[in-house]
Parts: sequence; structure tokens; C-alpha cells
Amino acid sequence: MKKLSLLVLGLAFACNSSQKTVAEAPQPKPLVDPVPYAESITQDDLKEHLYTYASDEFEGRETGTPGQKKAVEYITSQYESLDIPPAKADKEYLQKVPLEVSKVPQGSLAINGTSFELGEEVLTFSEAIGTYNSIVYVGYGIEDGDYSDYNGIDVQGKFVLIKAGEPVDANGVYTITGNMEKSIWSNASEAVNKKRDTALAKGAKGVLYYDMLSFPRFQGYFEFMKSNNSGRMQLASNSDKGILIYLGDTAAKTLKSDIEEDNVPKTISTDIKMNITSGNDEISSENVVALIEGTEKPNEYVIISSHLDHIGITSGGQINNGADDDGSGTVALLEIAQAFKKAADAGNGPKRSIVFLHVTGEEKGLLGSRYYTDVDPVFPLENTVVDLNIDMIGRIDPNYTGARNYLYLIGSDKLSTELHNLSEEVNQKYTNIEFDYTYNDENDPNRFYYRSDHYNFAKNNIPIIFYFNGTHADYHRPGDTPDKINYDLLENRARLIFYTAWEIANRPSRLVVDKAAD
Repeated sequence: MKKLSLLVLGLAFACNSSQKTVAEAPQPKPLVDPVPYAESITQDDLKEHLYTYASDEFEGRETGTPGQKKAVEYITSQYESLDIPPAKADKEYLQKVPLEVSKVPQGSLAINGTSFELGEEVLTFSEAIGTYNSIVYVGYGIEDGDYSDYNGIDVQGKFVLIKAGEPVDANGVYTITGNMEKSIWSNASEAVNKKRDTALAKGAKGVLYYDMLSFPRFQGYFEFMKSNNSGRMQLASNSDKGILIYLGDTAAKTLKSDIEEDNVPKTISTDIKMNITSGNDEISSENVVALIEGTEKPNEYVIISSHLDHIGITSGGQINNGADDDGSGTVALLEIAQAFKKAADAGNGPKRSIVFLHVTGEEKGLLGSRYYTDVDPVFPLENTVVDLNIDMIGRIDPNYTGARNYLYLIGSDKLSTELHNLSEEVNQKYTNIEFDYTYNDENDPNRFYYRSDHYNFAKNNIPIIFYFNGTHADYHRPGDTPDKINYDLLENRARLIFYTAWEIANRPSRLVVDKAAD
């Protein structure tokens, strides 16, 4: 009996020990409800921010001007008041973005004795001086996979002549894609830079570019610069990228009469005299970058971006306040940052780090975001999970006069199917906005996918969503004022972006990239 009692007692201790072990096992952390934090994003706060940020005091926030400096000061002061720290290692909010403005060029280009004045049949935004007795014609100027227009051709130190488009056979099959779909080499917004960069990488001195369909657009931009006495702004690091000269139909055919029919690369004997003068002025500008560090995966980064600049003052002295473009995105980003900070202060900070990125120079060619991605990323691009870009979310475009609760989404499915599905699920759960994917169509003539700051992340294979309300009668006009903003819509749209960022930041694994960037 004594032995039996000892056995029973031992079993009892074992059971108690086992129960204690189970009781002390770590329990999974309950899911945090983000709604209370999202509800801190309010119409009243957005309105208070925007009536300051888009006021006449900020003088239209043109890149590099005192108005833009006031915008930067306002943004940094808000992060300081929220106690959200700078993202940069030097503990500064400002990422300096060195820029240059090319003065409006003047002069002419002569081809085989026929002189063309700059602005008519010849356009360029940089200096071009010299005499040449030959050029190299490289057809479409494409090098992609097994296809190259440069095979057996030496372009070192020479000007090359390139035409727009890409090779396609009589059946409509494009050589690059192998099907009836065009490649990025036919994209008017992207191809010219890709073709120029390819030529320069081969050692070319410069590019003569023929694009009959786009030439009027280039010409309109040149005339705008000339009438406003404003040069072309660019990153200072890009100022030595070689000469790019656009040719009109007459100039191109004076140089090569059969340019439209002939695709065969060859050296052309010709007589070209360039006498185009210009110069550069340095411009000081800045991005603003703040950070809430992740609690579990601090080295993975969710970026939320908007551009802080606008187009300044008209030649007639009217201020373009830019309340929607992109005052709405700027103040939404500040409110989203506040919501994440409230969560962090309550012990519910995001698992991944959140980067709040306000970029400069968007209106000048996505310069601030290009500097961040191509020149000086504050955080490694390979550790960047997503960019949620906000550019104009405070108004209603003419297509939705009777139906207000909508938002255009662009790019959500371009690189990550998972991101697109997550975006839809978050919306259905929290905000119930009608998503319109009209501008997400690859064939949409507006090409909005390439026209805001998210694109500089997308081209680096980082999934993106571009949130956009569409254009309206006050787009890039003095009428874009804070009294015309729909603050209830701005509130709901900003909350949507917060919820989306929250879900991406707190999910167990990072988004899967299952599609390749163009």
C-alpha cells in the first residue's frame, strides 16, 4: 500500500507539473483592431492642415522656391509635434535633392546646308555645339534580349539617329514580345529615355530622336518653358547624361528621307552643324522622410508617399495653391502618420517599419522620388515591401458627378497579385469605396501609371498602389483651392490607405512579387 501511495503521489505531481507547463506556454498575441486608430483621421484635422498648406502664404510650393521651403518646414514641424523621428541615420528629416535647371536653349541646327531654328523643327533642352560629317542610324535603337539594333555597329563618340516604335512583322507580331502586344519600347513616355540611355551606354555622344506623333507634345513643353522663361529641371547627377535632340518630320527626312521605311542600321555621311547654347543654374530642394520603426521586422519597410511640391505662381501673378494636387495627399499622409503613432504609443506599433516619404520635384519629372530610388535610398530597395502613393484624393472628377464614393486605383496588380487581392479585401472590410481601374489599363492614353512618384519604385520591382481621384477643371490651375475639397471623401480615402498599410505591415510574410516590372 505504501508503494501504491507513493506511485499515486508521483503521478499527481507529474500531472500538476504538466498542467503548469501548458499554462505557462506563450499565448498568441490577439489581433489588434485598427479602427480606433483609423478614426483619428478626421475631416476637421485634414481641413485644418490643408487650409494652411494650400494657402497663399505657401506661394504654390514650386520646387526650389521659398514657398516650397515653407512646405518642408510645415511638414517637419508636424512630425516633430507628433514625436515621429526622422528616418535618416543623421537624425535629419530632410534628404537634400540636388537639382539643376537648364536655361532655355537658343540657337539652330543645320542639316546638309538647311538651317532649322530651335523650337521649330528642332528641340532640345541642353547645349549642343559642334560640326559632324557623319551619324549612325540605328533604326529603333533597341537592345532587348536576343534582339539588338547595335550588332556590328560602332557608335563610340558619335551621334546616333533613332526613330520611335519597335519592329513588327506583316502579321502584326512584335519582335520583342513575340506576340501582338507592344512592349515598353513603344511607350512614348518611357521609350525615349530607354533608347537614349542604351545609346549612351554604347558610347554615343548624343541622340537625334524622331517621333512624329510625340513631337507636338515636346514642342508644347518647349514653348511653355520659353514663354515662362523657365528651364528644364533635372537631377544634378543626371546633367551629364548626353545630348538629346528631337527632330520634327521635315528635319528628320532632310537627314534621312526614308527613315520611316528603312530599319537597317548604318553609318550615314552627312553635314551637321550644331550651334545651340544653354547653361545650368543650381537649385536646392528636399524630400522629407520620417519613420515609425517596426516592432518585429524593423528591416522591412512599408513606404507611404506623396509629393510636397506644386507649380507655383502663374506668369500673371496668380497662385496655384494645389489643394488637391497634392495638398490632399500631403495632409492625408500626415494624418496616417498620426494614426500609426497613436497605435505605437498604445503598444500596438506596426510589425514592419513605416516610412512616411514626402517627395519634391514631382511636378518637374518625378525628381525627388527618382533621387530616393536611383541615387540615395534611405533604406535598401530590396527591403522595401511596397509603396502606397497618394496623389490627388480630395476631389471628384467629371465622370463621378452623381456618384461620389469612388477612387481610381492604378498599379495594384502590376507586380503583385497578392497586393491587389489584399487591397480589395481591406476595402470591403472597412471603407466600401468603389474602386475604378480605368486608368490601370495598359492602353490608357493618359499613362498615369508612369506619371507619379510610385513609378520610380515600380521600375525597381517594388509593388505599388497609386491612389487618385482623377483630373478636374482646376487641375494645374489657380482654382485648385482648399474650399473645393470634399473632406468627407478625403477622410474615408485616407483611412483606406491607413488600413491597407496596416494590413501589409502586420501580416506574417511580406508581399509576394509574382510579376516582372516592365
